[in-house]
Amino acid sequence: MTTFQAIVFGAVQGITEFLPVSSTAHLILLPWFLGWPDPGLAFDVALHIGTLVALLIYFRAEWIALTLSAFDLIRGRTEDANARMALLIIIGTIPAAIAGALFEHRVEDSLRSPLVIATTLILLAIVLVIAELKGRRKKGLYDLSTADAVTVGFAQALAIVPGVSRSGVTITAGLFRGIKRDAAAKFSFYLSTPIVAGAAASQVLHIMKAGVTGEQMTPLLIGIVSSGIVGYLAIAFLLRYLQTHNTFLFVYYRIALGIVVLLAFLSGFR
Repeated sequence: MTTFQAIVFGAVQGITEFLPVSSTAHLILLPWFLGWPDPGLAFDVALHIGTLVALLIYFRAEWIALTLSAFDLIRGRTEDANARMALLIIIGTIPAAIAGALFEHRVEDSLRSPLVIATTLILLAIVLVIAELKGRRKKGLYDLSTADAVTVGFAQALAIVPGVSRSGVTITAGLFRGIKRDAAAKFSFYLSTPIVAGAAASQVLHIMKAGVTGEQMTPLLIGIVSSGIVGYLAIAFLLRYLQTHNTFLFVYYRIALGIVVLLAFLSGFR
C-alpha cells in the first residue's frame, strides 16, 4: 500500500465512520471502484484505532465524567445525570456487542457484495426520511429513557450489515423516539465508542499472533493519523450541522451512491 492510498483510506474512514453514510460500505467500494488492493485486517484495525482516538479526544471531558459516575452505579446511585447516562450507554451497547459476537463473521463472508451495499444504502435513506418526517425531536440528551437506549441499541446492532451505517441507523432510531438530531448523534457516538474499542481490541489480538512487518508499520501509522484527524473534524461538523439542519443531505448522498453502485454492479463492472 502506498502512502497516498493509506492517507485516502484513513480520510474516508474518518469521514464515513461518523457521518450517516456507512464507513464499511465505503471501505469496500473504494478498492472496488479504483482497483486498489484490499487493505487487510491490520490496516482495518489501524483505521478503527484512529477513529476511536478521535472519539476519546473529542469527548474526553464527557468520558472522564461518565467513567467517574459509573462508580456510582456500582454503589446503586443513579440520581446523578452522568451516572444515569453511563447506565443508558451500557444498556444501549449490549445488543450490538451480542450481534457482533454472534454474526460478524457470517456477515463478513456473505453480505459484502456491492448489491447488498447498494440496497442497504437506499433502504436506510428512505427510513431516515420517514424518521425526519415523523420524529417530534423534543428530547435532549439527558431526557433519554431506558426505552430510548434499548431502541437505539438494537438499531446499532444492525450496523454490522455493510451500507447500514452505525451513526445512520442510530440517529434514525433516535429521531423515531423523538430525540433532537444533535442529541441523537451525540448518543450515537457515545454508544459507538465501546463497540469500536471492543472490536479493535479483539482484532489486535489476531494481528499480534500473526505479526506485523516493519514494511507494514508506515501505512498503519499513516492510516491511524489520517482517520483520527479527519474523524475528529467529522464529529465536530456533524454535531454542529445537526443543530440547525436536517439529515436530507446524507439521504441524497446515500441514494445517489446506491444508484451508482447498483448500475455499476448490473453493468458487470469489475
